[in-house]
Amino acid sequence: MSTITVTVVRKSAEAEDIASFELARADGGPLPAFSAGSHIDVQVPGGITRQYSLCNDASASQHYRIAVLRDAGSRGGSAGMHDAVHVGDTLQISEPRNHFPLVPAARTLLLAGGIGVTPLLCMAQRLAAIDAEFTMHYATRSVARTAFRDEIRASRFAHRVVFHHDDGPAAQKLDVRAALGSPDANTHVYVCGPTGFIDHVVQCAKAAGLPTEQIHLEYFGAAPQDSSGDRAFDVKIASTGKVIRVAADQTVVAALSAQGVEVLTSCEQGVCGTCITRVLEGECDHRDLYFTDEEKARGDQFTPCCSRARSPLLVLDL
Repeated sequence: MSTITVTVVRKSAEAEDIASFELARADGGPLPAFSAGSHIDVQVPGGITRQYSLCNDASASQHYRIAVLRDAGSRGGSAGMHDAVHVGDTLQISEPRNHFPLVPAARTLLLAGGIGVTPLLCMAQRLAAIDAEFTMHYATRSVARTAFRDEIRASRFAHRVVFHHDDGPAAQKLDVRAALGSPDANTHVYVCGPTGFIDHVVQCAKAAGLPTEQIHLEYFGAAPQDSSGDRAFDVKIASTGKVIRVAADQTVVAALSAQGVEVLTSCEQGVCGTCITRVLEGECDHRDLYFTDEEKARGDQFTPCCSRARSPLLVLDL
């Protein structure tokens, strides 16, 4: 995968435990264009690659902006960005990719939980630029943990944004059902944030009658999986016929790598879709947050970084 060398031209504290990084191309040229909802892969010091949503105006061509939450439970990515990346440093990033695009709609509802504001902020900027009808609800633990609060309050779309804080009065807390109102065929909902927040919004949206195709979501990380019942299984490489054993405590990616079969990975949590592999035979045990329920039901592809097999054998298109 080709990469772009960028320089960190600004690092700012946006809220408690949240820092933003403004990145410019090291050679001074323009960066590839992107659309609202896009993310980039960032090679974090320490050899880790992580995905971060672009949260600046998509009309910009000279810089990208990302924001990173310091997460005590992370595997090193957030700490690496906060502690080891400074103004003047260079980083390797990918070109933007968009698995969370805006679609034209008469009414758009944006629901952000915590650091999930990053892709939705870019969407709000785009929707305001085209004078589209939208409302954004932004829920955080407290004012101190509300990234980009002053920027949003000073923006041209400030009147379309409603802030909600867990430590505030009950009357201002986010009521998802009330926010949804009476959605119809012209309403599209976008949600990003912690897994529990996303799941609650999706449940409310479906209960309100919105079909799946009008509910758009993006997870930042996977919830812990119960692996106590995991068992070993085999994968077969279709091109060579080689059969490789995957131990109960081993990922498919790790088992393949140990036998010299490399699969490109990035998030290693089934969130980004980098490692998607076609499945020719066998039943998948999907544990990703990338595929829709319909895609999982087809069973013709899976994410070997985290997903497993329900059948004794999976035949992979490798």
